[in-house]
Amino acid sequence: MELLFKINRDHTESIYNQIRSNIIKGIVEGSLSAGNRMPSTRQLASTLKVSRNTVAHVYENLAIDGFLNVRERSGYFINADLKNDWVTAPEVKLTTTANNSPWAQKLNASPLSQPYVNRPADWQNYPYPFIYGQIDPDLLSLSDWRECSKLALSKSTVEDWTSDAITEDDPELAQQICTKLLPRRGIFVSADQLMVTIGAQNALFLAGALVVGKDTRLGFEDPGYCDARNGFISVGAKIKPLPVDAQGIKIDHRLDTCDVIYTTPSHHYPTNVTLPMERREALLQRANDADFLVIEDDYESEVNFVSQPHPALKSMDENSRVLYVSSLSKNLFPGLRIGYMVAPPDFISEARALRRQMYRHPSSHGQRTVALFIKLGYYDTMVKRLHQVYQERWEITGKALEKYFGDFFKVETFGGTSFWVTGPENLDADILAAEALKKGVVIEAGKPMFMPSRNNSARHKNNFRIGFSSIPTNRIEKGIKMLAETLAEIS
Repeated sequence: MELLFKINRDHTESIYNQIRSNIIKGIVEGSLSAGNRMPSTRQLASTLKVSRNTVAHVYENLAIDGFLNVRERSGYFINADLKNDWVTAPEVKLTTTANNSPWAQKLNASPLSQPYVNRPADWQNYPYPFIYGQIDPDLLSLSDWRECSKLALSKSTVEDWTSDAITEDDPELAQQICTKLLPRRGIFVSADQLMVTIGAQNALFLAGALVVGKDTRLGFEDPGYCDARNGFISVGAKIKPLPVDAQGIKIDHRLDTCDVIYTTPSHHYPTNVTLPMERREALLQRANDADFLVIEDDYESEVNFVSQPHPALKSMDENSRVLYVSSLSKNLFPGLRIGYMVAPPDFISEARALRRQMYRHPSSHGQRTVALFIKLGYYDTMVKRLHQVYQERWEITGKALEKYFGDFFKVETFGGTSFWVTGPENLDADILAAEALKKGVVIEAGKPMFMPSRNNSARHKNNFRIGFSSIPTNRIEKGIKMLAETLAEIS
């Protein structure tokens, strides 16, 4: 019984839930046979060294749910009728391996072969995780989020989100985004110009699927956000690399032959440089004159530590050339997967129809919880706290990089949650990342962020990114020092 009902007292899951799930698992897998008597509540409680009331509560609820039967003066028994309606079939022996299935043989695309930024799946277990796009769990407002989640489950609210909304977003969330978030970026729109998505990545894919075809020339920052680039390639885009300098994307004749431009003006991905107002104005003018569209990915727009953020391109767009994409995941938590796009109403209607074909809409409960989080002021409070913490980490990280990598590192950014480092010309950042990982230091090599080409296999190997949103502040300097020592060892 101790093995069957094993309890992990250090686990975040309650003892009640552990006992319940172990019993159900035993019934489903057959280690607890149908019709057999369960241990008495006293016996199981004694064996597991838990409260008898806890075991009794588990048994009572499992009886209500039909997993157990209770017999007066005899105790609890496993319901013998539980598996009567289960399908039984002989075990099938597969004739193919994981590498030669009929489905894999008929693939017409291989997303897995595209370049991505890789990190260990268990990065949380490393002491120095300098990775981008994740958050230090200690910074989360879990109690506030829990309160909003409970409010979304209240009787007066639950009817609003339990139905299938088909093509519609949660009206409360749409209102909060339109009245509380977008005006901060200078954008004033109504709900018919907004669509909620499963993160910004999903918004980019939907936009690409609607405007990109096999002959579409899509201008893309180089280096740039490889996940977006991969998504556009997947829907048929012909990618045209656009050079980036210390002020962001260059505005010149190379843009004129494009049908669509993808850009990250607030903080260029991955260098973090900010596109100045003159270039923003020039980009919009060129878009109108040369008749191309602009997809603006406004990630990390609020994470600026030196000056006031520039207004979004969309706020300056007088000719409806710009499609705006942003995300709530960066300021809340990445696993939330809530983003949105802003575009003209006729385009949003088409996007809703396409989204319906894919997944209809994001979780309605999740949307309502986010709406309440913003409405009750918790979002503003969390953003302010994150901004303070990130500014401290930005300063510490920048000083540490100058101290230990001063020969080739310069601080050229106004904010963001990462630094882009260009190492010595002979550096292979993939090797540096692999050797640093052995010491518990996780960094991201930069090569996947550059346009892949048969002619540049040896180029851009000396770039890497240092993220600081997920690493505790007091570990930053030591981690960078260890990274510098690793670089010295492999040089």
